[in-house]
Amino acid sequence: MPPFRVKICGITKSEQGKAIARLGATALGFICTPISPRYVTPEQIRQIVDGLPVNPVTDQCVDRVGVFVDATVAEIKQVVAIAGLNAAQLHGNESPEFCKHLRDALPELEIIKALRVRDLSILKEAHLYALVVHTLLLDAYHPHMYGGTGAALDWQTLQQFQPGCPWLLAGGITPDNVRTALQQLQPHGIDLSSGVEHAPGDKDLVKVAHLFDQLLSSSI
Repeated sequence: MPPFRVKICGITKSEQGKAIARLGATALGFICTPISPRYVTPEQIRQIVDGLPVNPVTDQCVDRVGVFVDATVAEIKQVVAIAGLNAAQLHGNESPEFCKHLRDALPELEIIKALRVRDLSILKEAHLYALVVHTLLLDAYHPHMYGGTGAALDWQTLQQFQPGCPWLLAGGITPDNVRTALQQLQPHGIDLSSGVEHAPGDKDLVKVAHLFDQLLSSSI
């Protein structure tokens, strides 16, 4: 079984990225949508990822995930090449057909589709996406924001969620509630952004360290 994944998203600072990787993150997320307060240019991402250490537990390179919202295949390909990414997280209204097209166009890239859970109907869609992406991510729904809201999902409604591919839990996870979440659910990993921040894009390394202490005590 692959190791439990811990993705810290919204990285904007090189030294914070390095520190978070050393603490044990298996993936760092970079926001590639200019309207986001956590946006970083492809060139800035490249400066960060070129200096990342390997994960101390897996001894593997940390995954570098670009987060896109309704970008074109050409736009994603360009950013991936400049930034040195090995995964693309699609956080908009991308269809299963688009996801398949992107996977065919960039076969070496991990495709992560984020689903913003408004009600249980979205979970039915998950099975369609599971056929064409590598990984799913469940996030809380917000009518105007595409992530990093701090809003939590109703974990109890997800207890039977088995999409047929690996999936990550996002949406309002913090170091203080992560153990409760993982007592109720069995995702293949978690994704945090606002839950370990001072402000958008400025990570709180004390909170990140506390997160890993909590995961260690949970035997994850």
